[in-house]
Amino acid sequence: MTADGETASDLAVGAAEKLFTENGYDRNQIDYLIFVTQSPDYHLPTNACTIQTRLGLSNRLTAFDVNLGCNGFVAGLSLAKAVIVAGQAKNVLLLTGETYSKYMHERDKSNRTIFGDGAAATLVSTEGIAEVGEFVIGTDGIGAENLIVKTGGARHPQPAGDLKYDDFGNPRSSDNLYMDGPAILNYSLDSIPQLVADVLDKNGVTMEDIDLHVYHQANTFLANLERRKLRIPAERYYCNIENFGNTVSSTIPIALCEAVKEGRIQKGTKVLSVAQGLGYTWGGMVLFF
Repeated sequence: MTADGETASDLAVGAAEKLFTENGYDRNQIDYLIFVTQSPDYHLPTNACTIQTRLGLSNRLTAFDVNLGCNGFVAGLSLAKAVIVAGQAKNVLLLTGETYSKYMHERDKSNRTIFGDGAAATLVSTEGIAEVGEFVIGTDGIGAENLIVKTGGARHPQPAGDLKYDDFGNPRSSDNLYMDGPAILNYSLDSIPQLVADVLDKNGVTMEDIDLHVYHQANTFLANLERRKLRIPAERYYCNIENFGNTVSSTIPIALCEAVKEGRIQKGTKVLSVAQGLGYTWGGMVLFF
């Protein structure tokens, strides 16, 4: 969990600096910046603008925020690829950062045991270690209130002060993060198989062609159910949630980075990544290393 006064943009700036330093990358080559977060420093201005200045990036780049959760990395990567294919940019810095801990009640045992604060930095370029395949993206707003912080925005700007406790002693309040875990779990298990099938079909590959499955790291229980339902061998399903928690839009890039470090991803590896989360939104793609 982040410290008091530490924000998602702080984490994202740290991740970007690490990317530049460890790879000896010239930050002046960045010509597009996308920051995925639901934990902004301010209602306005956009975090991406302040990050541009803090990182010392060119002032001739496009910079904007994407307010999207668990599917944020997949959606952000699809945008990054789109602007490169369209010829609008050559080097896109895709940052994801989240501090859900700021939204949780201090006694919320159910959510505090699942979520972690974190950020990731990904360079999307005309050259790289992996080819980004085709995307499948979807949205169904029917689940919008199943993971929500109701107050603090323009719809309900003032605190509701409606704190109460459920039968298990967990706090419930419009002023804090609320998650209907069973509803999201059931929706995920119903939608992920079709999403996987659609992504495979769009990329012209089969389940047998995929060397490693790196999905959104929601929680261990869902991961195990998901793997069994899709009949994925344990050795081909990567899960590291026990080390980082559910860092929302950063789970997939963090997992990809760790899998590379562990030698699970090498040249020639085909990786399938899918995510489904709040909103509801979902997405998936294949990465060809």
